[in-house]
Amino acid sequence: MSILENVNSSADIKRLDREQLPQLCDELRQFEIENIARTGGHLASNLGTVELTVAIHRVYDTAVDRLVFDVGHQSYTHKIITGRRDRFDTLRLHGGLSGFPKPCESVDDAFIAGHASNSISVALGMARARTLQGADYDVVALIGDGALTGGLSHEGLADAAGSGEPMVIIINDNNMSISENVGGMAQILQNMRIKPAYISLKQCLRGLAEKIPGLYRLIHNFKEWLKSRLLPGNMFSEMGFCYLGPVDGHNLDKLENALRLAKDMKKAVVLHVLTVKGKGCSYAEAHPDKYHGVGCFDPETGELAPCSTSFSDKAGEYLCQFAENDERIVTITAAMSGGTGTECFAAKFPNRFFDIGIAEGHACSMAGGMAKQGLIPVFAVYSTFLQRSFDMLIHDVALQKLHAVFCIDRAGLVGSDGETHHGVFDVCYLSAVPGMTVLCPASFQELHDMLGFALHEVAGPTAVRYPRGGAGRYTDSIMSAEAVIREGTDVTIACYGTMINEVLNAADELAGKGISAEIIKLGMIMPNSFETCISSLLRTGRLLVPEEVCSAGCVGSAILAAASVAGVEIKAAELLNLGSGIVAHGTVEELRHDMGIDAAAIAAAGVEMCRTDTERA
Repeated sequence: MSILENVNSSADIKRLDREQLPQLCDELRQFEIENIARTGGHLASNLGTVELTVAIHRVYDTAVDRLVFDVGHQSYTHKIITGRRDRFDTLRLHGGLSGFPKPCESVDDAFIAGHASNSISVALGMARARTLQGADYDVVALIGDGALTGGLSHEGLADAAGSGEPMVIIINDNNMSISENVGGMAQILQNMRIKPAYISLKQCLRGLAEKIPGLYRLIHNFKEWLKSRLLPGNMFSEMGFCYLGPVDGHNLDKLENALRLAKDMKKAVVLHVLTVKGKGCSYAEAHPDKYHGVGCFDPETGELAPCSTSFSDKAGEYLCQFAENDERIVTITAAMSGGTGTECFAAKFPNRFFDIGIAEGHACSMAGGMAKQGLIPVFAVYSTFLQRSFDMLIHDVALQKLHAVFCIDRAGLVGSDGETHHGVFDVCYLSAVPGMTVLCPASFQELHDMLGFALHEVAGPTAVRYPRGGAGRYTDSIMSAEAVIREGTDVTIACYGTMINEVLNAADELAGKGISAEIIKLGMIMPNSFETCISSLLRTGRLLVPEEVCSAGCVGSAILAAASVAGVEIKAAELLNLGSGIVAHGTVEELRHDMGIDAAAIAAAGVEMCRTDTERA
């Protein structure tokens, strides 16, 4: 008989007999494998936290207590056992469940968690709010050891340790983020993993102290001495936390006991839990990086659905080609070598490849130091993660006009990961960076040519932004800031990047309706005087600018401003973009349709623009 079928809340978990829990965990794993195989998602990270999540729900009530995930891709088990099991087959699908915690989905989701390293700071904020408001609930931060490579987590640790606020920080230590962890924090945790006896002894001493009044004071000094012997150099204890662990993250008895102990202490506690990423699934355990985030796959064999060549793949390939002939070129990634396509660079030029962990601000500043000393650093980073480096972009790169190249992956809508991962703000914030050049390739060949241009022909900070996935019908390479790629007389459509494919389709549809569209392809959006766009507007008088970015700081606004300064009279103009930039999850095609920037919407806007103008005449 299935146990999972009767679990619809964390209260149901608490009602289960201890003997039922192993079966529940097995059913949860199988349920996740079968569903993720159909929808895609984060597999290995969730399989590794099944027992830990069940134990947390045995001890806490997440509808009242605050459980802050870091990162939220380890929250699937939590979603399943908090009333969303029946909708789990919609995970990451258009209109379905988010792949990350989302408070609007459930009261059990305390906070949105799509980016790493923020949980300790968020949890401390909640703990302080609890104290100020005189409320009664527990606060838990569940942070992966990969997220501890991010500097924000250390800022949170430093403040939490001295805050006096009762809270529990659970370190889910699987020695991985997406790739294998690197750096000093990884080494600290490695050293601490070899001392597993401490938690068992501590629990034993606590039990004795409760049975014999007055014994605790007597043994406290002995306990502290013993702890220092077993755990020399424990960073967390030295900061002021009560450190518990390491605990076997797949032993439900030990997990539940440790969690209850941590909760009862009513102080700042770090609970160190050891888990295996991909636990219970042979292919995910063997290749946790490969099965971290996956598309559809065969649940029996793990065979992944074939993927077409992506811009990320080609960027890594081209970087290797350029680096062959220029020893100054080095590549930096923030724990994303697989996602950014730079694994081939790491294999071919290991001494010139730097994975610095989840620390994008550090990566940007380090790139500045490298550039100052004559190297050509390339920071390959997702658009949404580069947001974390904004101050460093200005202060450590732009102010000195240093030549660092930023390969901005996942620019535009990314699909199923949703609002935390859509790369729709970089055009806005990069426009504020002094001296920044932004190139927007629309084909693989153009990516090659623009990357070479960025490396060897541009001075100062330079960004090459490209989307997730592959190319479309446009396959040419035009190395100019602006180019007319189709002449027309009725309406000017300006675009950049792979939006050219939607625009070409829209122009075909308009032509079938007797409307002649002139297409201006922008290869460089910063700097750009938009003289070609202005010349086109002098002929057509109508402007359409479809963009896969937020409205603030969009290129369409810059074109309109340039036209106004030039004194160009525009009969009609429409900027088709993503508004606030907060866009849900779904396929890119679905989201473009929803947001009115696909070919059909562009064509409809063109028809309406010309119709309205004719009626006015």
